[in-house]
Amino acid sequence: MWIKAVVSTQSTGIVGHHDNPIYEQEHCSRDGQSKKDDYRDLCQFVAHASLDMIGEHMWTTNSMYLKIVDKFNDWNVSAFVTAGKQRFIILHDIKNEDSIRQFFQEVYELYIKTAMNPFYEPNTPIQSQAFHQKVKFLCRRYLI
Repeated sequence: MWIKAVVSTQSTGIVGHHDNPIYEQEHCSRDGQSKKDDYRDLCQFVAHASLDMIGEHMWTTNSMYLKIVDKFNDWNVSAFVTAGKQRFIILHDIKNEDSIRQFFQEVYELYIKTAMNPFYEPNTPIQSQAFHQKVKFLCRRYLI
């Protein structure tokens, strides 16, 4: 998932176990403004560059929530890894670990419900508008 404003989350994404993007959402902000394509490309670059750090961290703990695994300028990269090795990534500038953990947990539950749908093919991009709207709501609820 990929998601800037005064205090915000830049981007959120789910990456499959073959490093393929499954879902991304951008620019969840306090003022509702979306940013330029430059930020989109930069957010994707930073998130994908952090995959190696996530790979290292996920073998050192039994926890699914890896906390902050990487930093880029003022942004932090937090990650959550599922049992199926899907990586949930948030690029953010907030410091509230509990909110980030709750966000990941609820998005994970939503992802499990989507993955259990017989019409969803595993490890393919999630196209559901309902999924997108719920992730957007969770972003506003926990990260802003």
